[in-house]
Amino acid sequence: ALGLFTGIGLSEAKARETLRNGALSALLRRAVLQARNALGPALDKATGTLLYNTAARLKDPKHLGFLVGYIARREILTDLQLSAALEYVRSHPLEPLDVAEFERACGVGVCITPEQIEEAVEAVISKHRAELLAERYHFNMGLLMGEARNRLRWADGKTIKNEVDLQVLHLLGPKTEADLEKKPKVAKARLAPAEKQKVAVVENGDMGTETQSLLEQLRGEALKFHKPGENYKTEGYVVTPNTMALLKQHLAITGGQVRTRFPPEPNGILHIGHAKAINFNFGYAKANGGVCFLRYDDTNPEKEEEKYFAAIREMVEWLGYQPYAVTHASDYFDQLYTWALELIRRGQAYVCHQKVEEIKGHNPPPSPWRDRPVEESLLLFEDMRKGKFGEGEATLRMKLVMEDGKMDPVAYRVKFTPHHRTGDKWCIYPTYDYTHCLCDSIEHITHSLCTKEFQARRSSYFWLCNALDVYCPVQWEYGRLNLLYTVVSKRKIIRLVETGAVRDWDDPRLFTLTALRRRGFPPEAINNFCARVGVTVAQATMEPHLLEACAREVLNEQAPRAMAVLEPLKVTITNFPAPKGLEVLVPNFPADESRGFHKVPFHKTIYIEETDFREEADKGYKRLAPGQPVGLRHAGYIITVQNVIKDVSGHVIELEVTCTKSDVAEKPKAFIHWVSVPLVCEVRLYERLFLHKNPEDPLEVPGGFLSDLNPDSLCVVHNALVDSSVHSARPFDKFQFERLGYFSVDPDSEEGKMVFNRTVTLKEDPGKA
Repeated sequence: ALGLFTGIGLSEAKARETLRNGALSALLRRAVLQARNALGPALDKATGTLLYNTAARLKDPKHLGFLVGYIARREILTDLQLSAALEYVRSHPLEPLDVAEFERACGVGVCITPEQIEEAVEAVISKHRAELLAERYHFNMGLLMGEARNRLRWADGKTIKNEVDLQVLHLLGPKTEADLEKKPKVAKARLAPAEKQKVAVVENGDMGTETQSLLEQLRGEALKFHKPGENYKTEGYVVTPNTMALLKQHLAITGGQVRTRFPPEPNGILHIGHAKAINFNFGYAKANGGVCFLRYDDTNPEKEEEKYFAAIREMVEWLGYQPYAVTHASDYFDQLYTWALELIRRGQAYVCHQKVEEIKGHNPPPSPWRDRPVEESLLLFEDMRKGKFGEGEATLRMKLVMEDGKMDPVAYRVKFTPHHRTGDKWCIYPTYDYTHCLCDSIEHITHSLCTKEFQARRSSYFWLCNALDVYCPVQWEYGRLNLLYTVVSKRKIIRLVETGAVRDWDDPRLFTLTALRRRGFPPEAINNFCARVGVTVAQATMEPHLLEACAREVLNEQAPRAMAVLEPLKVTITNFPAPKGLEVLVPNFPADESRGFHKVPFHKTIYIEETDFREEADKGYKRLAPGQPVGLRHAGYIITVQNVIKDVSGHVIELEVTCTKSDVAEKPKAFIHWVSVPLVCEVRLYERLFLHKNPEDPLEVPGGFLSDLNPDSLCVVHNALVDSSVHSARPFDKFQFERLGYFSVDPDSEEGKMVFNRTVTLKEDPGKA
């Protein structure tokens, strides 16, 4: 085989590399032997290159002999012709091929005369004559080549280049010294650093900013997805005699529109991993001018609750997406049942009585009922529908082997559980393997996007649609998004709630979407995080601080500033300059005062952070201490300690200070935040819920995830003080408390007692990395 491959012009290294690829080497061997039968044992390198490219690029091996025949007969002579031939057979999957149309498509028999090449080049040069005379040999000659080749698609490239060179020389004459000088480069306008990082993009219907937008990542060309109606061009797609007619009907219904769907199970709350799925499905449709369905996969009534339906839609819309239509798998129960009967009639499904325990895993024993008569299965399936079998006594199974080796997956099972939408109409319910692809077919989905763990279902997806002769979409898989220091499984979150480790699904220490919203994460930050993770097929496991960084970027632009004190220390200004108090104008966004101001009361009594005062200033300490004044942010005054008041235990409870206007005093080492006539509020400070990166990993946490809880994941400050400018804030309103972090108003807030959740600190804590 090595000699066979080097005999067609491959280097020994390339030949050995080819031999390591079993599929490629088998195809190439067939191609070379066929060509030798026609042309003799000695094949020239040009023919060898065409044979290698055919074997390497051909998706469907059944066309190998057909293409090699054209190469051997010297009817396909160039790589350009071969590319056109490969594209033609890929676009026409059904046999027989139209030979005349094929030959027209790849230039078989087309003879380009020297006179035609001369005329084509002459026409192109005449078109660009003025620019050529002006720029001479600095003109882009590749442009002339490209346009001449477009006029004569099958002409030899070298012949065209020689003719271009000849005619340009005739027009311009030999090169001068000026022609040999390098063309000066035009300096490109450089973006400022901030602009370089923030390129404007349209995201979720609004203008946003992101280094590489999700919209751009999701464009069809970038992902190499098939175009609507060209499903058959996808590798692994099964083509039947009815495929092309079904695709034609599909295009007539959709008008060539991209259609995706987000299909959550309504038995739990969406988490950060679902955010990627939402962005991927809705974003891909939006980026390509299409639509996305929100379809609830409500086939298991035992675990479904109305609160989950509402929460899922609410989170999709919170992330900025509006479904084209909201549908349910249960909308199609009648059609799915009719198709199940048809599947039995076609001999592709049967009623089985093996127990659930018997058919678990990947190597269950074959069903003794696999070959039961069609009529018998039809009668038994009707008995299942009428409730004559108990749960687990009978299932409907499909006759196929899945990619992972699992044999005959279940299509229907008996469940005597009322459905939230169909009531007691059904006591049999379809499975995911049966339902999902058929719902995609009904809704004429073009791209069924799912995570990698569903790859093993791709074979059953294609098989079932084709077994019923219905439109078959294409399933594409992408990598899941996981976060460290968390759990997202529904079962484990329920355990956390039951044990009191968290309050509910929306506890801000979790990474469900409802929890992230409650903690104060803006939806734009979550979408930007998904964009930064990217739309690669590889699974991504990310650090939480990357999501927090996205939140800081958005909140810095969105969250107005306010002042709050978490550990208040009373300060009395003994020489306060006004008898009743003053009002200070504080900018909502100090970096952009055009965005407005709010008023903060400034009275004789103020409160500062305990940590902003020390009785003895250490080296490097810049805040308030005896003999070391500080400025009060936004107030225009500097305070100096005169007296330190302590309680009986020696704890500092009050400072008496004097103030001086900052424009007449020496500039202090620091400015600190403060409040005066404040509102008392509760502040909740959150840290990671788990101590280890992978709390579910038994090697990292042998005692199980419940043993890994961080005892300091929540610190509640009951009597924090915040300036009165926030008094009218509503739940989910966000603020930057100066020097402390970003905070969001919690729904627990009541009249007279606001509650704030800290979303993130102002800077990443290096200790958390």
